[in-house]
Amino acid sequence: MMNHPLLPKLRQLRLSGILLTLENRAAQATEAQLSPTEFLALLLDDELERRSQTRFGRALAESGIEAGKTLAQFDFSAVPQLNRTLIHELATAAFVARAENILLSGPTGTGKSHLAHALAFEALKHGHSVFVRPAQRLLTDLHAARADGSYGRRFTKLCSVEVLVLDDVGLRPLAAQASEDLYEIIQERYERRPVILTSNRALHEWPEMFSDSLLASAALDRLTHHSQTVVITGQSYRQRGRAAPLEEGQHG
Repeated sequence: MMNHPLLPKLRQLRLSGILLTLENRAAQATEAQLSPTEFLALLLDDELERRSQTRFGRALAESGIEAGKTLAQFDFSAVPQLNRTLIHELATAAFVARAENILLSGPTGTGKSHLAHALAFEALKHGHSVFVRPAQRLLTDLHAARADGSYGRRFTKLCSVEVLVLDDVGLRPLAAQASEDLYEIIQERYERRPVILTSNRALHEWPEMFSDSLLASAALDRLTHHSQTVVITGQSYRQRGRAAPLEEGQHG
């Protein structure tokens, strides 16, 4: 294909990807007796699909969604009490247009992060921009951005991205500045763009995440006003994985 006579012209037009399917499409056009216009339409459809896949791959790489954390790979049997109907409704990404937050709460290792990444992946498939980060890392990076002059740009991105996922909120106590930054993000996104938030703290413990009780009250009021709350209970996946060999050893 690198020696194909059309390559220089296709490169100039930024259509060199057409060569990937040109021969197959030409054979198909001959066999089906397609008109020149129909043949051209097939080639253009291929090019549009390639570009769409390239855009999706780039958006996925930039999103922070972890590989393998999809709904297809989520073990629903491990959390039978989970409302699967609700999860699949959320996977339609209709919550984005409604600016409806998704709050996932439960013990460590019960699949909250997996679900958050999976729902973000579904939103990305529906054409929405997505940004996923552990909450502590995001707030630390935002604080550091004040020193290098990139704070405004970073904050604007966090407020403008269509779906923002804050993973493991409250895993560590939030410093005063981090509490203020988290409040500002929630405030700016309120009724505009949704937040998917995961925490291993029970809902009544969420005010303790913030260093300031007034900030906590204002932030949680906005987070929960338009939201779907999913509380997951059960044993950690990792703990179940550790327990199995011990039980086998006891019986051996």
